[in-house]
Amino acid sequence: MGHEFKIYTKGGDKGQTSLLGGTRVSKYDIRIEAYGTLDELNSFIGIVRDMNIGKDHKEALLKIQYKIFEAESHLAADKPEQTEKLPRITEDDIVFLEKEIDRMNESLPELRSFILPGGHVVVSYCHVCRTICRRAERLTIKLSELYQVDERILKYLNRLSDYFFVLARMIGKELGTTEVLWKPNK
Repeated sequence: MGHEFKIYTKGGDKGQTSLLGGTRVSKYDIRIEAYGTLDELNSFIGIVRDMNIGKDHKEALLKIQYKIFEAESHLAADKPEQTEKLPRITEDDIVFLEKEIDRMNESLPELRSFILPGGHVVVSYCHVCRTICRRAERLTIKLSELYQVDERILKYLNRLSDYFFVLARMIGKELGTTEVLWKPNK
């Protein structure tokens, strides 16, 4: 019988965890915060993907989930050389997001005002993904000021939050919801 994998190691009972490479750090280390926030984003993307949305959206979201996991592994690395054999975010991955944004935007009305998140639970979850992505981006920028971070990860996260904004609008349109425009002094 093979070695049994246990989910608990007890190694983190005193508030520390290991980076890829074995270095022990506090669970609130900026690296843990950055890749942990991406993990949170990935979980919410799974919720959106599990909703009743179009097959093309599901396929794009699955591809994005793989890319986020790849970004997480890079942010979890102790040293840059430990990422050499890991899959990477590429310019093609960023272009994929841009093409998806452009494709969806072609059929959306021009936006002339801020919109309030809501209208349907799927739309709201897309906005949750957008805001978590922005937080992950901020944390990754902060991380990049202390450690080497592949600039394509930052670029990808920036584009990804835009993707979720447009996806929220697109799914709202497909579901027949009405966008609620923000009106100042309401």
